[in-house]
This record gives sequence, C-alpha cells and structure tokens, in this order.
Amino acid sequence: MPVYEYNCAACGPFEAIEPMSRCHEPTDCPFCGEQAPRVMLTAPSVSFVSTSVRNGHATNERSADSPKRTSTHGPGCGCCSGGTKRNSKTLHRPDGSKSFPTKRPWMISH
Repeated sequence: MPVYEYNCAACGPFEAIEPMSRCHEPTDCPFCGEQAPRVMLTAPSVSFVSTSVRNGHATNERSADSPKRTSTHGPGCGCCSGGTKRNSKTLHRPDGSKSFPTKRPWMISH
C-alpha cells in the first residue's frame, strides 16, 4: 500500500498508509483524530527494489550512453598503459613501399 501525506489543520502534516481506493478521501489525524485532507508536500517516490539494485541500474543506465573512462587516452596508449611503445621494425621507403628487414625475408611484401 502507498504512503500518502495529509495535513491536519491543528497538528500539521503527517503520513499514513492507505489503500489506493481511498487515495482521494481524507483520513483521521493520528494525534487529534480530526479529518485531514490529502496533500502533496514532497515528490512521489516508489521503490520496489533494494538500494544496491537501484544503484546498479543507475550505473548501467549511465554507462549505456556515456561510459566512464579512467583516462583521456584510448586503450594501449604508451603513456597510460604502463608499457612502452614498441618501435616499428617496418622500413618505410620514400616511394611508399614497405619492407620488413627482420621478418621472413623470403616472403613478398604486399
């Protein structure tokens, strides 16, 4: 059953658990017993799951469109990944051709 807010003219605001069928009806004040009308003092909130599950859903929603990154550089970055960038052993010639002097010399380069 939902929790509704009521405002007693004599005692002030209070909350009461009432069935949804009685959502528009006033209820008795638990302090003085007078009829108090229903009011909305705070935004409605309904929670059917535990806090840890709700936090997990919020994290998944956030990561679906904007994943959290620990660095501004991409994966395999030489400065952030902890490793050093390997020097390429490919020989680039001015005409655009490549050769691999330390790799299988009997293979033809593409």
